[in-house]
Amino acid sequence: MKWKTIGGLFLAGALVLASAGCGSQPAAEKTNIRLTEVIRSVFYAPQYVALEKGFFKEQGVEVELTTAWGGDKVMTAILSGQADIGLVGAETTVFVNQQGAPEPVVNFAQLTQRDGSFLVARQKIDNFNWPMTKGKSIIGSRNGSMPEMVSEFVQRKNGVNPKVDNRIIQNIAFDNQTAAFASGTGDFYQAFEPAASILEKEGKGYVVAYFGEDSGKLPYTVFMAKESFIKANPNTIQKFTNAIQKAQNWVQTASPQEIADVIAPYFPQVDKDILARVADRYKKADAWAKDPIIDKEEWDNMHEVIRQAGELKTPGPYEKLVNTTFAEKAKLQVK
Repeated sequence: MKWKTIGGLFLAGALVLASAGCGSQPAAEKTNIRLTEVIRSVFYAPQYVALEKGFFKEQGVEVELTTAWGGDKVMTAILSGQADIGLVGAETTVFVNQQGAPEPVVNFAQLTQRDGSFLVARQKIDNFNWPMTKGKSIIGSRNGSMPEMVSEFVQRKNGVNPKVDNRIIQNIAFDNQTAAFASGTGDFYQAFEPAASILEKEGKGYVVAYFGEDSGKLPYTVFMAKESFIKANPNTIQKFTNAIQKAQNWVQTASPQEIADVIAPYFPQVDKDILARVADRYKKADAWAKDPIIDKEEWDNMHEVIRQAGELKTPGPYEKLVNTTFAEKAKLQVK
């Protein structure tokens, strides 16, 4: 299901819910933050580090984390006031802006700076190149999702016409994709971690390429909130961003095993050796942002990915949908 199809539906529903809360503003800034993430993923390790090591609490902010399991669900929660801050791809704010939301949802702190998925093959390929996917099938994501848009962007960049030169399987639910590949569906699989490392450990798949390498840097996963919430709670947003910066600093210097030990409570079904392997892979891939600043160049690269996918009706103005004030202060102040 495409964002352009569902966008109007969730926006309309969210606005109905939001209207019930209009007309009043709390006297004091909110310090109990309801944060919702798009999925539970090792890709978001710095966020779990900030929670588990008490970096938010050090700033005087209490964070309640929930998992929405869908970008549309994150945005609905934000627009309806059911969540204060969301962690999801920045492209969602562009799509909501296209739908004509009465106020923008603003990106204020970046967590990841590259796509977090890997191409998994059934056999080990020492010298992989993308034309090897011609005539093959790839388990992918739904049209309009950032993983799928990045996948097709990378394929075009490497001389492959997606869905013409190959077949992309898009009718498998995200939670069932790993099992489907392990059981024989697809020649390749666009996998997020820890799925890729688990398949490798079991000898059922081999990572042959990293989508984030050829796609370049972009605001793949960011923290965002309604403009009105940011304006009403600037000190809290600053403290929240400071905690993220401290976690980003910590992750850059920590070993993969140290990262695995800290985030383990968020992945009780995953062995620590897998978590460490994933952390090492993401560190080497330069997937985690070193600071929360969303650069204009990254923003423009994201737009090109969306444009090539045919999903960009109206560009999202950087000046309207991005606020770097808090990230810039955090980078300067947090050591």
